[in-house]
Amino acid sequence: MKKYSILLILCVVTVLAWAQPTPGPKQTKSILIVGATAHMGNGEVVEDSAIGFKDGIIKYAGPQRGVNQAEYDEIIDATGKHVYPGFIAPNSTLGLQEIGAVRATRDQYETGTFRPNVRSIIAFNTESEVTPTVRTNGVLIGQITPRGGIISGSSSIVHFDGWNWEDAAIEMVDGVHLNWPYVHHRHSQHGKTEFKKRKTYDQTKQEIIRFFTEAKAYCEGEQEITEVKYEAMCGLFNGEHRLYVHANDIKQITEAVHFKRAMGIEHMVIIGGYDSYLVTDLLKENNVSVMIQRVHSLPRFDQDDVDLPYKLPALLQEAGVLFCIENAGDMEQMGTRNLPFYGGTAVAYGLEYEEAVMAMTLNTAIILGVDDRLGSLEKEKDATLFISTGDALDMRTNDVTHAYIQGRAIDLDNRQLQLYRKYKAKYDN
Repeated sequence: MKKYSILLILCVVTVLAWAQPTPGPKQTKSILIVGATAHMGNGEVVEDSAIGFKDGIIKYAGPQRGVNQAEYDEIIDATGKHVYPGFIAPNSTLGLQEIGAVRATRDQYETGTFRPNVRSIIAFNTESEVTPTVRTNGVLIGQITPRGGIISGSSSIVHFDGWNWEDAAIEMVDGVHLNWPYVHHRHSQHGKTEFKKRKTYDQTKQEIIRFFTEAKAYCEGEQEITEVKYEAMCGLFNGEHRLYVHANDIKQITEAVHFKRAMGIEHMVIIGGYDSYLVTDLLKENNVSVMIQRVHSLPRFDQDDVDLPYKLPALLQEAGVLFCIENAGDMEQMGTRNLPFYGGTAVAYGLEYEEAVMAMTLNTAIILGVDDRLGSLEKEKDATLFISTGDALDMRTNDVTHAYIQGRAIDLDNRQLQLYRKYKAKYDN
């Protein structure tokens, strides 16, 4: 009994030591940001810009000379600084896991193999201590995605300034996630490595085809009894939702695209896409976009260029494939804060700067189907944006001083900053 009392005391002390920043109040005063270099998110750059917003909506975005400052209640002088649309983190488990070593905090997994009816939004934790550290680098929006199984479930789009998951939700469901099975596996023997076809591949593929075929028949027919798993699939066949296929190998990607055509699915996105640069024509012909795997990765194969993960964004851009950057992998919740720096690395390996910004803003919004509200600094879109004193894609100069989500000024403090101030004060004295 004594050890449980000690554990309870430790939990209470932890809570008292750090409280989440209070969500920002609804915007009541109109705000105008002037003088900054505005990276519009659509590939354009406006020097000496003005970005004005009221009631959470952008009312002006353009050169400072074209705005009437008297129409705004508050003027923010951002001369010499940079303004960006809020960065969007797709395919993320942020808010679904707090401490990887504690099983009770891992909410991205659910039991079952085919579970499209599982919605990640229900488990999204707005009290996560990780989220404030992500906002500090300008990542303000995320696609919260389940993991595991063949069909992991349905993802949701949220902003990172809600009292609860209902407040945070932008789209309750935006699509269904399918993990396409690997066709081959590595087989090592006598010091040699070769690739062999997985014995279970054909069986798993047939299970996927059968499930989708049954779901399509259900959605196109008259339902006397509601089947929740099939009901969750209907958005794929009527074009309302997207099918996100997690695939990396060229064979996986090719078969997934053929599957899209066979099933009549309008919107498909490849997540990972390590070999996507090898099948760009196929992707363009079938209007399939790509969420590129974490840029800071090692090559998968010995024969690959050592810098292939770094230059993959530039290769897809050159080929004309719509893409964005995602961050799945080890320590991905905490690593989400590095999303801007993946863009910076892509710039160093051939991607144009504004194209890198687009890969984390408008491109992502288009792929997720929310570009009518998010992704760029344009009139009548949500005022979700931030100001940085330096280049937000450079870890040396990224310094976010102001951030707004739907016009609400958000608190950029976090536990790491508090600890920094604490120990800085100790050694400064």
